[in-house]
Amino acid sequence: MDPEAVMRAWDEIAATYARRRDPDGSDAALIDDLLAALPPSPVLLDVGCGDGARTLANLPDGAVGLDISRAGLALARERAPGSRLVHGEMSRLPIRTGSVDGISAYHTVFHVPRQDHPTVYREFARVLRPGGRLLMTLPGGRYETVRRGWMGGEMFFSTPGREATLRQLRDARFRVARTVTADDPLGSGTEFVFAIREG
Repeated sequence: MDPEAVMRAWDEIAATYARRRDPDGSDAALIDDLLAALPPSPVLLDVGCGDGARTLANLPDGAVGLDISRAGLALARERAPGSRLVHGEMSRLPIRTGSVDGISAYHTVFHVPRQDHPTVYREFARVLRPGGRLLMTLPGGRYETVRRGWMGGEMFFSTPGREATLRQLRDARFRVARTVTADDPLGSGTEFVFAIREG
C-alpha cells in the first residue's frame, strides 16, 4: 500500500482509534525510561504520533510529533498543545541530520511495506545524534496484509518479524539495549525495544 493510501486510511479512522484505546496501558510508562536515559532538555521526536494522547502528550513541551495523517495531527494539536507537529513520512523524515536525542515510534513502522523498513531505521539513525535513543514497538510475527473492518475502516500492516527487525536495526547502526513487554493501547501485551544509535 502506498503512503497516500495509508494516509487516507488513517484520516478515516483517526477519531475512532483515539476513542477506543485504553488510556492506562503500561506501554505509556516506558516513555519515562526513555527520558531517564537522555540528557537534560532533550530534542524528542515521536514518529507516528497520531492523536498525541499515547506518547506525545507524555513528552516534554517542544517535542516534535510527526504523522502521515492530517486528521491525527488535528487531534494531537488538542491533546498535546505544547508540541510541534509535522506532517510527513517516516521513510523520508523532514528532520535535520543529527538533531534529535530521542525517538519514540509506537505501533507505527508496521504501516510501511516491510521492504522499506531498513530505510525507516536508517532515517531514524540519520536524525539521531550518536548515543541517541530509540524506543519502538518490536513486531512479533511476519506478515503483510490489509485488515478490513479494522477500527471501522481498513489498514495496511507489514512486518518481517522480530529477528529480522532486530537485524535491520543493527544494520542501521543501532545497538539493542533491551526489550520489554507491556500492555499496548488496545489492551494486549506487546514487545518494545530500546536501542542506542552508535557513533
